[in-house]
Amino acid sequence: MNPGKNALSFSLRPACESDLDALDHLETASFASDRLSRRRLKHWIQAPNSILIVAETSDGILGYGLVLLHRGTRLARLYSIAVSDLARGYGLGRALMKELETGAAARGRLFMRLEVAQDNSTAIRLYESLGYLAFGTYHAYYEDQRDALRMQKQIRYAPENLKSKRIPWYRQTTEFTCGPAAAMMAMAALDPGFKPNQEQELDIWREATTIFMTSGHGGSHPVGLALAASRRGFNTEVVINRKGPLFVESVRNPEKKQVITAVHEHFLNRASDAHIRVRYRDLTQKAIEQWLSEGAMVLVLISTYRMDYKKSPHWVVISAVDDQCLYLHDPDPTEGEQSGLDCQYLPIARTDFDKMSLFGRERLRTAVVIRKASPA
Repeated sequence: MNPGKNALSFSLRPACESDLDALDHLETASFASDRLSRRRLKHWIQAPNSILIVAETSDGILGYGLVLLHRGTRLARLYSIAVSDLARGYGLGRALMKELETGAAARGRLFMRLEVAQDNSTAIRLYESLGYLAFGTYHAYYEDQRDALRMQKQIRYAPENLKSKRIPWYRQTTEFTCGPAAAMMAMAALDPGFKPNQEQELDIWREATTIFMTSGHGGSHPVGLALAASRRGFNTEVVINRKGPLFVESVRNPEKKQVITAVHEHFLNRASDAHIRVRYRDLTQKAIEQWLSEGAMVLVLISTYRMDYKKSPHWVVISAVDDQCLYLHDPDPTEGEQSGLDCQYLPIARTDFDKMSLFGRERLRTAVVIRKASPA
């Protein structure tokens, strides 16, 4: 707050639909590009996975802040914040940020992330004064091609090890290629010369697919993914917590069950020929920590129920571990994550991870461990 200015009396409260006209006017006045449309503002007022706070004075609404809460994670993201020119210097921005952090922490989020234009020194100073630290950039992030600085702050506690290594993020290009996308991220982290692209993504899917799944195209079998990575020069192993064909309970048709079973057996035979170890034991967080400490990358199959309530099998990369969380690279952004900003190092509380990493009635838990090949 500017000490040379008289105090401005304002209050903070959740936005409601009657605020829509004022919010739309403030948005138009505040931003020349990257504006939220009236339709999106209305959506976020009503959305259960957001916090939209307004700063109200006797002159009306002169500021707002919007945070998104990502299902299945402990991450909050500052999506937008605006303060009217009439109210600058009175501490509205700082007050909005603190209120949003309090609200996000109360809803179980561990830390807040945001992006800010690198040339917006005023906003950056505010965020730094609130304890936000820069941890990366996005080039040409905004519509006007300005770069964005990525910042984050603990709102409940600080992760001890946010990044175990640099893992490039890759967005899957189809709804059924999360496995190949995750595998490519892991291989690119181990070998910077490996370049993920759609051709590789589709090739790996053809090599690893189960053929059938609950609906639509088949997903990726863990042994199929291990074989695909092995063919590309990496050492791999697979951990599965049960024997027998995987995903067979996801279909009802007996012919489809027979095909899934046959594919499973073919993958095991080829893994044996390629000397890829398939270990039948429970997948533990301790084992994941050990693999990461050894420099390996780990793909884990999760259920998306805690993210989208669809109970779909979904492959992710474990990108880091600390005492409280496991962090994921997720190849499939949800709404509001078009850049993938919040799909990297996603925090999952350890207790949540144990529930997420079980899939289906079979309670399948499985992982693919990928290592850089040893020198000949």
